Amino acid sequence: MKHLYTKPSKGEQLNKLNPKKETIQFLLNYSKALHITKHRQLSFEFILN
Repeated sequence: MKHLYTKPSKGEQLNKLNPKKETIQFLLNYSKALHITKHRQLSFEFILN
């Protein structure tokens, strides 16, 4: 029973994340290059590199 209530919360788990600098840079560059165009009900995704 004790173990059911002692799990760390998701907020505590997120605070322990320590991504590499390269990972952060990759995600930022990807999000800058991603371009989404919507036309009627269609969505087109382009990576502009």
